[in-house]
Amino acid sequence: MKQNLSRRDWLRNATILSMGGAASLSARTASAARDPRWNEAITKGLNWLSRTQSSRGQWNTQAYPTALAALAGTALIANGSTTTQGPYAKEIARAADYLISKSRNNGLIGDPQIDPRYTYGHGFSMLMLSQVLGEEGLLDRRQELVEVLTKAVEFSGSAQTAAGGWGYVSAREGNDFDEGSTTITQVQGLRGCRNAGIPVSGEVIERAKQYIYECKNPDGGISYSSRQKGSSRPAITAAALAALYNAGDYDSTHVPEMLAYAKESLHDISDSTRAFGHWHYTYLYYSQVVYRQGDELWDAFRNRLYDRIVSEQRPDGYWEGQIHPVYVTACNLIMLQLDHGYLPIYQR
Repeated sequence: MKQNLSRRDWLRNATILSMGGAASLSARTASAARDPRWNEAITKGLNWLSRTQSSRGQWNTQAYPTALAALAGTALIANGSTTTQGPYAKEIARAADYLISKSRNNGLIGDPQIDPRYTYGHGFSMLMLSQVLGEEGLLDRRQELVEVLTKAVEFSGSAQTAAGGWGYVSAREGNDFDEGSTTITQVQGLRGCRNAGIPVSGEVIERAKQYIYECKNPDGGISYSSRQKGSSRPAITAAALAALYNAGDYDSTHVPEMLAYAKESLHDISDSTRAFGHWHYTYLYYSQVVYRQGDELWDAFRNRLYDRIVSEQRPDGYWEGQIHPVYVTACNLIMLQLDHGYLPIYQR
């Protein structure tokens, strides 16, 4: 019997026992039934991220450097490592330090001089750093994380548009423009911060929820923007559902209609879903939605999704696709490790 249990494993096991088995037993059952090929793909992918990370903690990508560092760091955390324990502790600590270094005086995590859509990086950074905070063992970095995330939450609140969403930049800099995909990154990032003990305004979250409701079309799908209603987007609908679940909204009158639209559009994982664009973004969020429904829906869907992801992996361990291999690899690894249950933001 293994004696040296990490703090993360101890907390996870304690959660399993305290919940009486229902949701957590299903997570353990799903984990036990995993195809060995999936685990091999995860190891290859994580090792590729480890090899390609720079000594300063980022991945040398021209597009979205802050967002991709945050997503890659999240993928590493999903394996169970922390900044001080586990096989990827060094890489996670470097990524966290890099994101901390990108924090500006106004609270933005990112660089508006080189990133014209900096709210993505800001939202993903809040999410990744909030997952780090709960397991951070070094007191100086923990205090730094609290300070960075507190300012980041304040920046998100000030960047919110009059309609309750967010755009690619702050409301002031973007003429109050909003759109669904970056709104979701803010909601998940803010929820991650709140779960980690950082104060988050309930009014900001409530306005974001109302924004999603206002963008819903009669077919249950979510529009691209509050200014461009009428055309439902499967990807944004899936992401909006995931964000509503993070915000604690499971029972509103809107959720069943949104779920029905998303299932009809995305659940089969057929080739036609690629026509919607941003396949990996779409399934990064839709997998979270299905996982929250329980094993009866999740198990068969997971098998199809994971088999497809594994079949597309390159021999060196990465995946190719839109944006950058780091982005696609990070998204795939987060999905492949979703039912490990190590990331609080994605737990049932």
